[in-house]
Amino acid sequence: MTDFQLSDLVIDEDLVRAMLRDQHPDLAELELREVDGGWDNKMWRLGDHLAVRIPRTPRGPSLLDQEHRWMPEIAKRLPLPVSAPVRLGTATERFPATWLVTTWVAGEPLDHAPIERGAASAEALASFLAALHQEAPEDAPVNPQRSVPLKDHAEVAERGIEHWSTAETLAPMREIWNDALAAVQWDRAPVWIHGDLHPANAVAAEGTLAGVIDFGELCAGDPATDLAAAWLLLPEGAAELCLDAYPDVDEATVLRARGWALLRALNLLSIGHAGEQGWPGGKVSWKPAGEATIARLLA
Repeated sequence: MTDFQLSDLVIDEDLVRAMLRDQHPDLAELELREVDGGWDNKMWRLGDHLAVRIPRTPRGPSLLDQEHRWMPEIAKRLPLPVSAPVRLGTATERFPATWLVTTWVAGEPLDHAPIERGAASAEALASFLAALHQEAPEDAPVNPQRSVPLKDHAEVAERGIEHWSTAETLAPMREIWNDALAAVQWDRAPVWIHGDLHPANAVAAEGTLAGVIDFGELCAGDPATDLAAAWLLLPEGAAELCLDAYPDVDEATVLRARGWALLRALNLLSIGHAGEQGWPGGKVSWKPAGEATIARLLA
C-alpha cells in the first residue's frame, strides 16, 4: 500500500477496535474515544489509562518505531507523566504500518488550557528537561530539523519574521534571531531532546504543567532546542524562573533557546493561519499560542 493510500485510510472506531482484536485482544473491549488533534498520528483514548496512536502521514510509522525503540527506558527517569509505549502494533493487511498503544497523560493541551501557575510550572519544566537532557548514545536518532544548528533554518525564519512582524516588532524579532545565530554553538556531546515541545504537546491540570506527550521527534541535539519551551509553554515572567532552575545554563544557550522559541512561534502562527483559512493541516488554536510566545520573547 502506498503512502497516499495510508493517508487516505478512514481511521474510525471500527478499524481501531479490529486492529486491537487482531494483535492485542485483551485491550480490544476497552472504551475508545477519539481525541482531537495530532499531526503525524491520529489518537484514540483507550480505557482510562491508555491511548492508541495510529500514523496518518508517510513519516508517521518511522516516528512511532523510534518512540518504541527509545522511550520505554527514557520515560523511567522523567519526573512528569509522559506518553510511553506499552504495546507495539505491526503492519498487516488491515493496516499497513506500525502503530502504538501508549500510556494516557491526563490534562488539557496547553493550546486549549494555558498554564496559570507559572512558578510551579517553571520548576516542573526545568526538572523535566534536566532529567531528559542526558548524553545521547552514538546510535541515537538524528533529526534533520531538530538536530541541526539554527543557521540551517535561517531562510525560513527570515521569511517568517518579515511576514508576521509589525512595524513595532520587526527590529526586536530580528535582534532575537541575530543574537541566536551569533551565540556560541553547542560544542559538547549531543543530549537527548524532545524536539517538539510546543503547546499542543504538553498538558496542564489545575493550571500547572502536568505532562508531556508525542516523542516522535526524539533525537540527539542541542538542549537549547527544548529550552525554547520556557517561552512556548510558560506564562510571561516564568521563563527566567525555569532557566534559573535548569542546571548549568549559560548565556549562549539562553540566546540559542530564544532563537528556537522564535522559530517555533513563527511555525505556530503559520499553522494557525492555515487553520483559520480551512486549509489542510491547519490548527486554529496554534495561532494564539504563537502570538503569546512572541509577546513573551519581546516582553
